[in-house]
Amino acid sequence: MTEEPVHQPHQPPSTPASKEVWKKGGRMFSILLAVHLALLACTLVSSGAFEKIAVHDYDVFFLLTVMMLIVIIWIIFYLVGTSRCPDAILCKDSHAGPIWLRGGLILFAIFSLVMDVFKIGYYSSFYSCLSAIKIIYPIVQAIFVVVQTYFLWISAKDCVHVHLNVTRCGLMLTLTTNLAVWMSAVTDESVHKAHSNSSAEECNCNSQICQIFKNGYFWLYPFNIEYSLFASAMVYVMWKNVGRFIDHHSHHIHRLKFRLFRRTFFVGIVLGLIILVSGLGVLILYEVQVNSSTESSKKSQALTMYYIFNIVCLGLMSLVCIGGSVIYRFDKRDMDRHKNPTRTLDVALLMGAALGQYAISYYSIVAIVASTPRDAISALNLTYALLMIAQHTFQNIFIIEGLHRQPPKEDHKHDSHQKDLYGLTFVNINAVSLRVPDSGSALAPSAASGTEAIHPSDLVRSLTAPKKMNWRRKFLREISMFLLLSNIILWIMPAFGARPQFDNDTELNFYGDSMWPAIVDICLPFGIFYRMHAVASLLEVYIMS
Repeated sequence: MTEEPVHQPHQPPSTPASKEVWKKGGRMFSILLAVHLALLACTLVSSGAFEKIAVHDYDVFFLLTVMMLIVIIWIIFYLVGTSRCPDAILCKDSHAGPIWLRGGLILFAIFSLVMDVFKIGYYSSFYSCLSAIKIIYPIVQAIFVVVQTYFLWISAKDCVHVHLNVTRCGLMLTLTTNLAVWMSAVTDESVHKAHSNSSAEECNCNSQICQIFKNGYFWLYPFNIEYSLFASAMVYVMWKNVGRFIDHHSHHIHRLKFRLFRRTFFVGIVLGLIILVSGLGVLILYEVQVNSSTESSKKSQALTMYYIFNIVCLGLMSLVCIGGSVIYRFDKRDMDRHKNPTRTLDVALLMGAALGQYAISYYSIVAIVASTPRDAISALNLTYALLMIAQHTFQNIFIIEGLHRQPPKEDHKHDSHQKDLYGLTFVNINAVSLRVPDSGSALAPSAASGTEAIHPSDLVRSLTAPKKMNWRRKFLREISMFLLLSNIILWIMPAFGARPQFDNDTELNFYGDSMWPAIVDICLPFGIFYRMHAVASLLEVYIMS
């Protein structure tokens, strides 16, 4: 049934055109608010990263603390306001905030809380020579993570219809705050990896427990970075759904049914696990050889091992992406053309985040081709850069095609048939079998109602028999699972310290000590985010196949 807006008696009705204009006006105001706050935060964060600029890190912490406190207050206002108003949420977006996405958010939130605990312990080790804001900031951030995670868990699907402008501004403020925290974390991690001066040099951190806290919270930064980006994406979808009415007939709800994993999916999972475990081994050996050895031969061996693994992995991923796109050519499913803010955002993030890795790869290609002499490491680096561009391109094509496909028609038929049969599941089977009438009986209820009688054995078979799956769906799921596991290891390696861009001197010598680190520090976070977002999108493709 198409839902119509409900007008309060004391409010004059308005035309759809005027509502659309006011909707766009409210969105524009909230966007302008977000842009100004984001620019202010970006200015402070970037200025605080340089020693010669009179902006300190505690200035950044103060701004972020204030922003997080405002967001916490607004979230409490939102939850109380919507709970007291029965017409606040007239419908929900079934595509927004799926269970696996909210589960991932909770996982990253837990690690973010552990990171905040480590930060509090680290800064408390020498609190006497620090600004109080450095201890207050992780405390407020921990509260912010808890409140926001609860808010997104219960409200990610909401289509709000009260306090529209306040809600839009509040959601944009929440989104901007998450992006500002993300920028601060990325900058802090980059400064740490570049071995710039930090507060630990101003205040002595000589105790073993202090060093543990320091190293611990830097290792947990990747989880906090992904938490901020996950939350930003979910908040953006909520912002798009403010004031939205949904036609439920056009919405297909894709539920994650764990029974799907019990079917025969062997090749994709096995190959993906082999890539994942091998990548972990390569990462450990790479970190040990690069960081603990001063010999150039050990460093060259580590780079060779890293490049060979990535070339094999990226080559396989590119091939299976091409195979998946070819299979889509034979797929008889229709394209899903309904309005879907979640899918639109997924596609935009995939395309936008890939630009970061594209930029690094093209800069590397130019440096390698223009530099002399050329050795085996340069050849491997060139192949790695070219395959990185190809793999991102082919994977984006495969994912975007999968996200725009409608679920298989046989699923709807099976679910509809099961729905008809579920009405009899409360009946005692023996009683049903005893009451199955003879063909000549005039008292048969099915004959009287014009429906076909269902034998209990047919009922049991229909409820327990697995659906047959055609070869196209099987291959698509194998491909999705393999790509999902491969993207996980390609996220882990750069997120936890593998930086061949700095360990290989070709680009550093070609572009200089200031330009190349700036390129990598700006572009690599987008490349890391791309991998985790690709994992989420591939899981969606797997479910829909």
